[in-house]
Amino acid sequence: MYRITSLIALSVSLALPAQSNEFNWAVTTDPQTMDPHAVNSAPVLGFLNNVYEGLVRRGKDMTVEPALATSWEPIGDGDGWRFILRQGVTFQDGAEFNADDVVFSYQRASNEASDTRSWFAPISEVIKVDDYTVDFMTNAPNPIFPGSIANWMIMDSGWAEANNAALPDKENGNFATLNANGTGAFQVTAREPGLRTVLEPFSGWWGDAEHNITKATVQPIQNSATALAALLSGDVDFINPVPIQDVARLQGNSDVKVIQGIEARVIMLGFPHEADALKYSAETTDANPFADVRVRQAVAHAVNVPAILQTIMRGNAEEVSQLVSPAMNGYSTSLVARPEFNIEKAKALLAEAGYADGFSFGLKCPNNRYLNDESVCQAITGMLAQIGVTATLDAMPVQNYWPELRADNYDMYLLGWSPGTFDA
Repeated sequence: MYRITSLIALSVSLALPAQSNEFNWAVTTDPQTMDPHAVNSAPVLGFLNNVYEGLVRRGKDMTVEPALATSWEPIGDGDGWRFILRQGVTFQDGAEFNADDVVFSYQRASNEASDTRSWFAPISEVIKVDDYTVDFMTNAPNPIFPGSIANWMIMDSGWAEANNAALPDKENGNFATLNANGTGAFQVTAREPGLRTVLEPFSGWWGDAEHNITKATVQPIQNSATALAALLSGDVDFINPVPIQDVARLQGNSDVKVIQGIEARVIMLGFPHEADALKYSAETTDANPFADVRVRQAVAHAVNVPAILQTIMRGNAEEVSQLVSPAMNGYSTSLVARPEFNIEKAKALLAEAGYADGFSFGLKCPNNRYLNDESVCQAITGMLAQIGVTATLDAMPVQNYWPELRADNYDMYLLGWSPGTFDA
């Protein structure tokens, strides 16, 4: 449907000589876990990239650059990729980093228990050549593989196995859920889920620090007005995101800097394409209307995206026609045009599919994950009612929302998504 303008705000005092080098920031969603392979979500991966590292990473301009690997090269005629590992790196508990940790992390992250398993679908085998050389063999030539694993983080095999965390456990949790041991620039020194997580610089980090922070604390503040008040009072130095309705006011405040930019994430509607029947329909209990592409097309024509962007997002988003942005591999210039808002066309498609009288269904939506997510879902509910499709909206906090999606407990859902691989 659309891509949001990323809106963050920070205290301008951060740009001045600091009397205190402590940095406090607020987010709407607490990282669910400290396990880098348990949950594939922006709050988790974005936070843990401060603690754990991958073989490669993305620089400030989003290009791929070395991290725990110093270089990489293709093997044979598209048979795979060889990574040369950085020597002299230690984990935060003092253990040495080497190829065994890479192989272990691959086995862990590609396991069925991992939420990052899909990243490794192109891989047929990972081979330890020596202590600082690892080969990733691919099922077919894969020229973009190095960049596709920029969010894959390496764990210490000995630490994980010693603490009974050889595999992630996203349902019940394990030692790696609350504790971390990476090679990154910061280490976790306190973890209180839902309250605060504290980071301090890792003195043994191999890289060069570009900050003067001595302590950094992230705290989840779900209420946007509360987060804004905390920023203006000085209780926090940075908030993400900024409430859209407050952007203009903050831009006029000399003590605050607002940073804006279009995100890669696409906000979209999802359907249970393969389900035999709807779960939350009052009358359509033995069929799944959304399995018919004409019904999905009708929904696309019934949702007035420009109106949502103008009234709810206040211009801080843009329409999209596909799940990847022009900056990503797989973007199609031939599919730039998105379905027009056309109620009559939507009704005709429904009738053609056999649902001239409409039907009811359940719409699941988060209420604290994306900017104005619940308001967008409420608007969609009203728009679909105009074509006789009645949605019962169930909006909930994101910590309850993810389990519902994983269990397929929906007839339609709202989700924000962008490929960490930067590839369709």
